[in-house]
Amino acid sequence: MGWTKFRIIPARAFKKILYGIFIWTCLCYAVFRITNHKGAVTYLTARVNRGLLQNVQSMQALAAAGAVGGNANEFPTTSPPVNQDNPAGSRTPGIPQNFLDLEPQVDNSPALNEKQLLTLLANHSNLPLAYWSANKNRPIGSKSCVKFPSLYELDFNNIYWQRLQTSNGTYYLYGAYYDNRWRAGSVPIVRILGMVDRIKPIPTICQLWFDKKKTVAFTQATYTYAWYSKWGNYKNGILQPYVISCKVPPKESGGQVPTSVSLVENRCDKPTTNLRILNERPKKKEDFAVCVKGLDFLHEDLSVRLVEWLELLNILGAKKVFLYDLETHPNISKVLNYYQKEGLVHLTPLTLPGNQPNLPGFRHLYLKSKLTHKRQNELIPYNDCLYRNLYSYEYVVLLDIDEIIMPVKYESWSELMKEVVQQALKEKNYTRASYNVRNVYFLDDLQDGDDLHHEAHELGIPRYLHMFQHVYRSKNFTKPGSYVKCFHNTERVVSLHNHFPLNCLGTCTTFSINTSLAQLQHYRKDCVGSLKNSCKTDFRLYTLKDTTIWRYKDEAIKRTTRTLSKLGFFS
Repeated sequence: MGWTKFRIIPARAFKKILYGIFIWTCLCYAVFRITNHKGAVTYLTARVNRGLLQNVQSMQALAAAGAVGGNANEFPTTSPPVNQDNPAGSRTPGIPQNFLDLEPQVDNSPALNEKQLLTLLANHSNLPLAYWSANKNRPIGSKSCVKFPSLYELDFNNIYWQRLQTSNGTYYLYGAYYDNRWRAGSVPIVRILGMVDRIKPIPTICQLWFDKKKTVAFTQATYTYAWYSKWGNYKNGILQPYVISCKVPPKESGGQVPTSVSLVENRCDKPTTNLRILNERPKKKEDFAVCVKGLDFLHEDLSVRLVEWLELLNILGAKKVFLYDLETHPNISKVLNYYQKEGLVHLTPLTLPGNQPNLPGFRHLYLKSKLTHKRQNELIPYNDCLYRNLYSYEYVVLLDIDEIIMPVKYESWSELMKEVVQQALKEKNYTRASYNVRNVYFLDDLQDGDDLHHEAHELGIPRYLHMFQHVYRSKNFTKPGSYVKCFHNTERVVSLHNHFPLNCLGTCTTFSINTSLAQLQHYRKDCVGSLKNSCKTDFRLYTLKDTTIWRYKDEAIKRTTRTLSKLGFFS
């Protein structure tokens, strides 16, 4: 075997290779050190900045405490730096000495148990009271084919709704109410408000639950369609408003009022819904309540106008205003919460059922672009307001917050309705389901420039009172029966629309109140969309000054100013 021959590298070339390796190694080391140094600087900078921020916040907090105590500039001596290798060493720089002894103010109250949590929810839910109490007499259904459903077996939707899924359609149920008005017949009825994604819902069964009973009563549900097909959206797949009625069987009930109701497809189906049946019976029946649809004013601050409107309603005779809250500006919420504490307002939170959006902002855009859907959804709060107050008020009035029913001849709604009912009985000897008031526009720009404020200020009316400032109206009213608002007789109506009753116990009779007695004053920037083409000729061309509202100015100014001051609107 021969020896392998190797080529000898020249000395000069070998030196060049060594120099190259050395230079490459130095460059790699330098890059490594620079990169590592930048990471360390970033890390240290973040820690220093965070420390500076904490020190500033600490000093600001102490300065505030010092200002309360007397001298904000007297700070305790700070300690020298802490040695990281010696945690037991000196205190961190910038931390006041007294700060080490401060105790943060956190909520240390004991956590609520399940029973306490359920008790808090009792007044804010459509669920039966049996779920909130350890009632030995709660319904159980032990002698029936179906048991009283567990709280966690129910199918909830969008917080305030309960869902029933059937073989042909989905039901979203909002509330249930006991109706034993004599005109409804000899058998009491439980009314359920809900929306169904079918034009003709399939037959369903009501399961009626009673306290102190081991059996459940079954009855066939009937449907009252709370919409007119000519208004649109009349097709399957779109949620339709219904009043679902369940007769209470006399034999099974024994004259007892059921406490809750479940809706099922078949008699012995396990229920996924269970609605508390409202049956409020105050000792005294008041005369007027006002109902307002779901408020959708996320970015529009109408708080001051709302104060003016609520105070004027109360002056005219409204005992309570029932409003539903979709989304409102914080100032509006502040006003409504104040009046709720005062007892003038009842505010109920609301969502849209089903797959409709409930994200604030998105929901507003949805309702703005889907106007017919919006109108269908509004029927739920309107009719919830009706059924909650069947036995509490003689009349319910459905209004928007830019409308007021103004008596022309009399001072109050009570005096007005005494006259109206007498006139109606003289015409035909029976009480009506509703008494309607014709609409007239008080548009913003029917007066402008100096005329907008001048005469009102001579009478000492503040500029922030919108209705009292705008006293020029259209000479023409809208056509009889169009855009009217009504005093609805709670003894006769079954379902309500914004402008008139849809279904009644008997015929939906109405009486038109003469404009010499009352008018619906509507404060808008422009006519409603369907009247915009004729607005200029019919409502803007001929105007007149109408100061009827000034009869109430002294009391209204006193009340609104007091409320706005209390709520801090002038500070």
